[in-house]
Amino acid sequence: MKNLFLFLTLLVLSVSVTAQENQKAQDTTKIEKLDEILVKAVRVQPTSPITHSNVKKEDLEKRNLGQDIPALLNYLPSVITSSDAGAGIGYSYLRVRGSDATRINVTINGISYNDSESQGTFWVNLGDFASSTQNLQLQRGVGTSTNGSGAFGASLNILTDAISNEAGGEVSNSFGSFGTRKHTVKFTTGKINDHFEFAGRLSNIYSDGYVDRAFADLKSYFLQGSYVDENTLIKALVFGGEEHTYQAWYGLSAEELEEDRRQNPYTYDNETDNYWQNHYQLHWNEQLNSQWSTNLGLNYTRGEGYFEQFKDDRDAEDYNNLINDGSDVIVRRWLDNHFYVANGSVTYIENSIEIISGASVSTYTNDHYGEVIWASNLAPNTNINDRYYFSTSDKTDWSIFSKASFKVSNNVKAFVDVQGRFVNYKTVGLTSNRIPINVDENYSFFNPKLGLTYKINNNNSLYASYARANKEPNRNDFESNAARVKHESLNDFELGWRFANEKLSVNTNLYYMNYKNQLVLTGALDNSGEYLRENIDKSYRLGLEIDANFDVSNKWTLNSNVAISENKINELIIDRDGGLTNFGKTNIAFSPSLISGNSITYKPIKNIQLALLGKYVSSQYLSNTDTEASKIDGYFVSDFNAMYELKMNSVFKSIVFKGLINNLFNNEYVDRGYTYLNTWSGLTAIEEQGYYPQATINFLVGMTLKF
Repeated sequence: MKNLFLFLTLLVLSVSVTAQENQKAQDTTKIEKLDEILVKAVRVQPTSPITHSNVKKEDLEKRNLGQDIPALLNYLPSVITSSDAGAGIGYSYLRVRGSDATRINVTINGISYNDSESQGTFWVNLGDFASSTQNLQLQRGVGTSTNGSGAFGASLNILTDAISNEAGGEVSNSFGSFGTRKHTVKFTTGKINDHFEFAGRLSNIYSDGYVDRAFADLKSYFLQGSYVDENTLIKALVFGGEEHTYQAWYGLSAEELEEDRRQNPYTYDNETDNYWQNHYQLHWNEQLNSQWSTNLGLNYTRGEGYFEQFKDDRDAEDYNNLINDGSDVIVRRWLDNHFYVANGSVTYIENSIEIISGASVSTYTNDHYGEVIWASNLAPNTNINDRYYFSTSDKTDWSIFSKASFKVSNNVKAFVDVQGRFVNYKTVGLTSNRIPINVDENYSFFNPKLGLTYKINNNNSLYASYARANKEPNRNDFESNAARVKHESLNDFELGWRFANEKLSVNTNLYYMNYKNQLVLTGALDNSGEYLRENIDKSYRLGLEIDANFDVSNKWTLNSNVAISENKINELIIDRDGGLTNFGKTNIAFSPSLISGNSITYKPIKNIQLALLGKYVSSQYLSNTDTEASKIDGYFVSDFNAMYELKMNSVFKSIVFKGLINNLFNNEYVDRGYTYLNTWSGLTAIEEQGYYPQATINFLVGMTLKF
């Protein structure tokens, strides 16, 4: 398969060389507009009453030296990023307004990327995906209607590479601390016969990780074939890869952190996570006339993989009596899933009215099972690779929406968005703890959104919006609390002011997110490193976000953003110490009250750019009880980023040199952790914590040859 893939890549490259001389000038703007239709149904315009940030390809390229997409978005408002290995490569995480990956809706070309069952986003399966990203938009809060899992903290929609008019390619290599290296090859044939383009990418990223042995070996690919004419764009995409990572999800205790913050408590040589994922997408966009356009998207995702673990002195009943009591055992826990999606939308534009209506349907199946691959004392009549648990899951997700923006008057523009979402989730069998699970739940959600934008003058505008969201529990919620778990609801109110002139732009907004039955993180982990959640009757997030960009001169640019928030549970009552305890009004876990990002960019000449960046995150709690033991300190880190492009007139169009120093001042900090009740002394539970240390000063340097 790999040899065939290499042959096809070389064949397409040879076509690009012979076709390069026959390229004709095309209307680039027209092509870009057709490309944007892929994400038009899930994005908002700059003047929409939705709080959002846009990131262009050139913004990603400055820091794209191997780190995952969350690390590249670290300096956006209200954003916090982290990784298990500590250096932004491998299992990495994104939080927005205190909300984790299960509450951030991610789409790629309008197709949902979140895992349907866990609702999480696993960037480790999309190694070097930033190299194939044209642009992205992060909407904070509920945002506009989108496909797939509901947005409860943010939505992130990604548009992959646009069609290129001219043939070309690039070879990129970067190296850095902790044995990190990235190798990328990209190509495009440009437009062939005015209509066809083929493009692709191959990447390999490897890092030993800041944490001992927390290596990540990520191989990925991206292939795209396109047809375009005056009114039609058809794209066929295949992308994916495989990941091999050594596990570091258990973190360190306070004593281990003090002793050696880089140590990894796992000692088994093959304590690894191994997963393969391939995506197949087909998109057909049609501009029927000046008023009507359509978009159809189809997707199939195939995922399969396992993580391997060593366990000592185990009980036979925990492994279906495949071993004898007291045996050491090595197990593999598998996922085997299929995900099918069909999306469609119709857009109507006339004068100041735009109406987009669409529908989406997806089906997801997943087998969960565990195998005993070795035991020091295997039971009689047992074979290696026998399964000790098995369950199967099925999920269907239907949604329909219609959104309209129109002028109420010369200065007032309205936005109305309604969505219906219908979910069925079934799972039956045994969990990894060999506990029966039998779920068959249906959910019907109505999610209205509306807003107004008032243009005061050419430089100032105000906006206000309201959005309703509902979200179903995920599999972990059913495993830990199947009898009582409820779906959650959110009312999101946003009020903003935007200012822009030739030198300065400022975006300011107030938000109030009021939850019913919010599934908040308890701070505890399950046996595969996922955070556990529980329903809280009433809770809220109230905040102020300010984002400013100031072009001081043609050489100096300042950017600053700050998010100040109050994140509260109205009344926390939990079962502890043999009875119910009322903690009163408490802070929501993993929700710092202050997040700030700043950058100073200097361009001494046209092709050189130097940037100093800083990030501050205030203290936060690992549990919802406000205990001092569960509190982690705030932290401040600075990065230095440099880029120089050398224009050429020979074989290469240009050579780009990039450098990145992370954590410039060598701060030792922890940005994430967990807490659990470990031992009992009489009737008193002792609360203990685990921490994920992040890398001290480290660097990445790279060179890209563009031709």
